[in-house]
Amino acid sequence: MLKRPTVAVIGAGFSGVMTALRLLEAPDGPCVRLIERRRQFGLGAAYATTNPDHLLNVRAANMSAYPEHPNHFADWLASQGRPPEAHRFVSRADYGVYLQSLLRRAAESPAAAGRLMLDSDEVTALWRDGEGWRLTLALGQTRRADAVVLALGNLPPHPPAGIAKAANASARYVADPWAWPVEEAPEAGVVVLLGTGLTMVDVVLSVSAHRPDVKFLALSRRGLLPRRHVESGAAPAPPAVAAPAGSARDILAHVRREAAGQDWRVAIDALRPHVQSIWRRWSLTERRQFLRHARPWWDVHRHRLAPKVAARIDHLTASGVLRTAAGQIRGWVDGDGCVGLAWTPRGSQTLVRTRAAAVVNCTGPNANLAAADDQLISSLADAGVIRADACRLGVDVDASARLVRRDGSVNDTLFAVGPITRGAFWEITSVPDIRHQARDCALAVVRSLTRTPA
Repeated sequence: MLKRPTVAVIGAGFSGVMTALRLLEAPDGPCVRLIERRRQFGLGAAYATTNPDHLLNVRAANMSAYPEHPNHFADWLASQGRPPEAHRFVSRADYGVYLQSLLRRAAESPAAAGRLMLDSDEVTALWRDGEGWRLTLALGQTRRADAVVLALGNLPPHPPAGIAKAANASARYVADPWAWPVEEAPEAGVVVLLGTGLTMVDVVLSVSAHRPDVKFLALSRRGLLPRRHVESGAAPAPPAVAAPAGSARDILAHVRREAAGQDWRVAIDALRPHVQSIWRRWSLTERRQFLRHARPWWDVHRHRLAPKVAARIDHLTASGVLRTAAGQIRGWVDGDGCVGLAWTPRGSQTLVRTRAAAVVNCTGPNANLAAADDQLISSLADAGVIRADACRLGVDVDASARLVRRDGSVNDTLFAVGPITRGAFWEITSVPDIRHQARDCALAVVRSLTRTPA
């Protein structure tokens, strides 16, 4: 009789849950230990929200957890007695319930009987143990696994450049917006949001619903806001186009040509199936040029707002509740029950001073492993078990999602999935892309395992 190997999946958001479910699909597959430091499995930061205004940024029709079953999520919504919603933007809370239902169904299936183990704890250390791995948990227990998958989601935002020390020492600075209870938001005054992207939008929606007397100033280097999806109803289907070649400048020219005479969103969406291959084909120089010059514009056009959310942001802006600006923080002074911020508008050297009741870091995930506020990532990087990718977008992995060591060699049984692998795949932050990676990673994990007699 053969003993089943064990795969530890660290993180039970979408990336981790789908990798675990794929590993459990084969009746003769491995045992899976799914480890999650949050209170609930299957939610992660994205789907743990209970705010009904926090909507998915992708239509329900494109949110199936299984690419081979494109209507899976829409059919699940129908099974819950919901009206037809394939072309609508449903709440992220609903999607969290969907993911939890998938995990529960898998746990109850005969194929997974005795093979799925759940640990509600945090992995603080991971090291090689013979042919496998040993994991230390925060509550003091240890676990052993034959292979490990890091599915950590997005790391918390990095501290603001130039004022990190002053900010981190301030009681009015919120380093991680997802760990900030809305009840702790000030009741009045100005809340300064560092960043003007999707995280900023979520914070504004949450706080404004509970603190109607608060006003917001959102600052970023360019002051760009995410664009909106087309209004309700079926979105235009993007045409099938061949993968364009060339540099970022060439790709931009291609998109502009394709967008001529039609909605620009169609041109962006038609490019999406090719983004990973374009990214992998680019040289390191081309990738860095894209990140330096084009990334902000790509992000606001590619990662769009649901029409209802965009309308809400427009209303808050028109009413003076939300103001966005392009600028850079130059100084920080605590005192008199507020934070005194000095900042310069883009293209100007004139200091503007703002009294902030709170400052919230909405700059997005921390891509710098050296500055990551994550004990596991820091320890693995210090030990040389993992390394940052060349563009400093996350961890370095090969095409099979195996983590690369500091010396350039590959960990045969240590993998990573989800946003922390952005340096290798770029387009790997949303469900339509991660679901493919989770499936492929699970196959690679199974191939890496060697069964031993019991």
